[in-house]
Amino acid sequence: MSAGFAELAVASNFSFLRGASHPRELVETAAALGLAAVGIADRNTLAGVVRAHGAAKQHGIQLVVGCRLVLENGFEALCFPTDRVAYGRLTRLLTLGNRRAPKGQCRLSMDDVRAFGDGQVFVAMPPYEDVERVTVDLGRLADAFPDHVYLAATLPRRGDDRARFVRLRALSDTHGAPLIATGD
Repeated sequence: MSAGFAELAVASNFSFLRGASHPRELVETAAALGLAAVGIADRNTLAGVVRAHGAAKQHGIQLVVGCRLVLENGFEALCFPTDRVAYGRLTRLLTLGNRRAPKGQCRLSMDDVRAFGDGQVFVAMPPYEDVERVTVDLGRLADAFPDHVYLAATLPRRGDDRARFVRLRALSDTHGAPLIATGD
């Protein structure tokens, strides 16, 4: 990895059953690897970025604030607010989703994301098994927020990686959502 790469799809221990490391440890590791930035993107919460902020200042690494929106239909997208007003919209979106669901869950739809999406940058996270499953929601997101939607290209290291990337490129071209590398 080089200073030109920033991993944006990092899940901390606030993404239960997905991430295990404390946000501080993730920032320290990113700094040790020489990354210029790291994005803590926990599932439907901003809790990880609060703890990562101090560590990022201490280690001189840029923290990209955001979260991983996981919608009721299974669509997932990283969401990064571009300013304080957009951050406020994102927190209102998460509050809405949390109030609709039992404690520890969040219920969001694409309509909700579109209603609160101004000022956000999105990175759609296609599932490993069925890349095309994101087609409809990726299109809706890209139509609503042109030039603010990207498509994640993650290398799962399976026998069909090349074919998967061909399908991702086709989706990227169709929806005007440039590919962005993630380790996820």
